[in-house]
Amino acid sequence: MRILFVTSTRIGDAVLSTGLLDHLLRTYPGARITVACGPVAEGVFARMPGRERTIVVAKRRFSMHWPVLWAEVARTVWDLVVDLRGSALGWMVPARRRVVMRGGRRPGHRIGHIAAVLRISPPPPPVAWFAPEDSRRAAELLGDDRPVLALGPTANWGGKVWPAERFVALAGALTGTGGPLEGARPVLLGGPGEAERVMAAPVVAALPGALNLVGGLSLPEAAALLARARLFVGNDSGLMHLSAAAGAPTLGLFGPTPADEYGPIGRAARAVVSPDDTMAGLSVESAVEAARALLPTPIPA
Repeated sequence: MRILFVTSTRIGDAVLSTGLLDHLLRTYPGARITVACGPVAEGVFARMPGRERTIVVAKRRFSMHWPVLWAEVARTVWDLVVDLRGSALGWMVPARRRVVMRGGRRPGHRIGHIAAVLRISPPPPPVAWFAPEDSRRAAELLGDDRPVLALGPTANWGGKVWPAERFVALAGALTGTGGPLEGARPVLLGGPGEAERVMAAPVVAALPGALNLVGGLSLPEAAALLARARLFVGNDSGLMHLSAAAGAPTLGLFGPTPADEYGPIGRAARAVVSPDDTMAGLSVESAVEAARALLPTPIPA
């Protein structure tokens, strides 16, 4: 069986779509799946079983990326086309069956909207795929068996970024003497590029004992490291969704973005929401309290 799966340009939405892919892999063993996604999301699917090919869809002027993608896939008769972008492409390629997600905002979590295209309820949870070499790389970087407090101080726009000094205060409250993660090592994570490094720089400077891996990991390597974390605390971002998918206890920090639509989904995940819809309104105390509540949560093997 050959499946074309058209998913997001953004890491967070791409991670949320992995649950639907995992459902397809289980439903159709041996299926050969082609994934079409944006450049930054490519790594989400790099270790996916059953992936025959990834087509990277780089945006072009006047939406010319769609005709380019059509030319790549129109010569195949697909057994199933799943188009989560709600584009015309889903209707224009040869297919025995096709499902196209409708666009526009609507109530409920994004993962429910994704699952609805195949009428699956409850929605299958996201997964994080990584390989043994990714786990070895994570182990080499960590170097010892100390508990890991992973921090994600970056996001794709400044309005979603919690003030740096609050990340530092939270790390101190959790890992300092008497804290629930006393002696744990803070590990700073973020995406590649100068903007991410600049965003994380104040936290990096204030936590000299932390392991700074901002921009230093592929997405599968990041997933492998997060799978070892005792706790992840970070802004609403693709990294937050990857952490929850990897099974780490995950606390997402929310201000202007809706947690009921984009909160982390995982075996031990929750969001803490600013009372005034700004990141400045989210206190250290409320984040620490939410983090403490996550720590006793048992995580199934």
